Amino acid sequence: MTHQLPTLPYEMNALEPYITANTLSFHYGKHHQAYVTNLNNLLKDHPLANASLEEVIVKSVGKADMMGIFNNAAQVWNHTFYWHCMKPNGGGKPSNAFKKKLEETFGSYEKFCEEFKQAAVTQFGSGWAWLVVDQSGQLKILKTSNADLPMAHDCVALLTCDVWEHAYYLDYQNRRPDYIDTFLKHLINWDFVEAQLPK
Repeated sequence: MTHQLPTLPYEMNALEPYITANTLSFHYGKHHQAYVTNLNNLLKDHPLANASLEEVIVKSVGKADMMGIFNNAAQVWNHTFYWHCMKPNGGGKPSNAFKKKLEETFGSYEKFCEEFKQAAVTQFGSGWAWLVVDQSGQLKILKTSNADLPMAHDCVALLTCDVWEHAYYLDYQNRRPDYIDTFLKHLINWDFVEAQLPK
């Protein structure tokens, strides 16, 4: 199986002015593509060559001799998930039902935003902020370094924000908090997030 760069779910300029086509051309066209290319090269003649992306991730996590495979496979998955977490004219509040779930866990929608932003801003170096469902079925905010992802921690991902510098630096320079605020207010695709809830 050759892994492919998945099609973006919107046009390259669809998230402007919040994320520019310039950023997406590098982030999607160069970085995401590089992870796909690297993964295919690493899997050539490998026992996992015909495995699905999720299977590659699960079977390579925590294995020192497969670190390169895990990092690239997880980053292919993370980026694909991240693109779907955003949409043109996104942001705002989720449906009443999902808003209620957030309120039950975090106290209020505003408190959820505050805690999610805190996780994203305080992730040292490169990584991701996530809203997940943990093993006990509870909503939880998680932050992971580099390529790490909820799947490796038996959690189901609902939402992610990429806080690697290449995700925002061309548009926001060192102002990561402004990028996170913009993501929460103007970009989140709540329909996608809610559709990830375990049935």
